[in-house]
Amino acid sequence: MLNYLWAFMILAGILWAVPGGNVAAVAQGVLGAAGEAVSLCVTMLGVISLWTGILKVGEKAGLIDWLAGKMTPVLRFLFPGIPEGHPANRFIAVNMIANILGLGWAATPAGLKAMEELAGLEEERREQSKNAVPPAAASREMCTFLIINISSLQLIPVNMIAYRTQYGSRSPAAIVGPAIAATAVSTAVAVLFCRLMERKDRSGR
Repeated sequence: MLNYLWAFMILAGILWAVPGGNVAAVAQGVLGAAGEAVSLCVTMLGVISLWTGILKVGEKAGLIDWLAGKMTPVLRFLFPGIPEGHPANRFIAVNMIANILGLGWAATPAGLKAMEELAGLEEERREQSKNAVPPAAASREMCTFLIINISSLQLIPVNMIAYRTQYGSRSPAAIVGPAIAATAVSTAVAVLFCRLMERKDRSGR
């Protein structure tokens, strides 16, 4: 759907430029934007390499496992249905830690692995007939994880700082305070929503 939308916007812009004699300006804008896109990609590649490397060093040093262990009370609160010691807990913790640090690209692999483990957990529940959802449906833990992931609290919005630096901001890190406030509110609302839906689900049984 987005592909069609972008194609329509580009085509509409070109068609609008033809009657007004602005075809040259459109061509210049396209070439300029293409150059900026390449420059931005190079900048982001450096940022991604740096922070992903730091995350990998932390993982090798045992820091990630230590932080994941410290997050056990949070995980038990958000995902009471996941058994203690289940592999999904570690992947969820790594995903949340990466998102809090603003490393969305590093959070994605852990998020995919967490979803795989949650799918396997639901398959085990189906075999035991323990309140499992149908095969084509997402479990409660999957929905909660997705909502928390989307609304994720960020302490260091690395992407936004890099974008602001690339486009000449005088104070790229000025976004940190507003980002923390906005993501804290969104995360709080997400957690509240998940808890209310869980309570509603239990009361409806």
